[in-house]
Amino acid sequence: MCHETTVSVGMDVPNFEMETYDPNEREFGKISLDQIKARQQWTVLVFYPADFTFVCPTELADLAERHEALRALGAEVISVSTDTKFSHLAWRDSEKLLAKVKYLMGADATGAVSRLFGVYDPSSGLALRGTFIINPSGKLVSSEVNFYNVGRNADELLRKMEANAHLLKHPNEACPAKWQQGGKTLIPNEKMVGKVFEALQG
Repeated sequence: MCHETTVSVGMDVPNFEMETYDPNEREFGKISLDQIKARQQWTVLVFYPADFTFVCPTELADLAERHEALRALGAEVISVSTDTKFSHLAWRDSEKLLAKVKYLMGADATGAVSRLFGVYDPSSGLALRGTFIINPSGKLVSSEVNFYNVGRNADELLRKMEANAHLLKHPNEACPAKWQQGGKTLIPNEKMVGKVFEALQG
């Protein structure tokens, strides 16, 4: 599957498909965006450079700690690298940091999905550390990309997922900096121009 364009925030994401390893069932399979959309779920894609590396297992272990909370918000979580599904199985079984990983591990061996999201590095054949949130209708609502040597924080991913889930139900609101679940939101209007401080106190 080859995509000519790279998606960016606010765009509808074209359908993509990947082979997967499901650590929970210990089975190989396939997943597509259309399948997830048909279930009216969010899609959280967490790209990482490679299996059997060093920062990557720390990130996937951190993600595993927040997996249930992300699922509770209606998200299908998929880690993605350009490794094969066989490599995913072997790595999951051998690396103790991955013992709690239950989410799908996507195998983007051709790099097609990594290219779609703009994280494919042609010089290495690997994916950069990209995190993407796609809403249930297929629109990309959040994007974060780090270089190879900086790990991410799954707490921040969960915070952004909570904010986006809240805003899907309350589209006239906006979440200020450091917003947490249950925190105060803003309802932008002409009376608030230049008066955000006052609005936050109310």
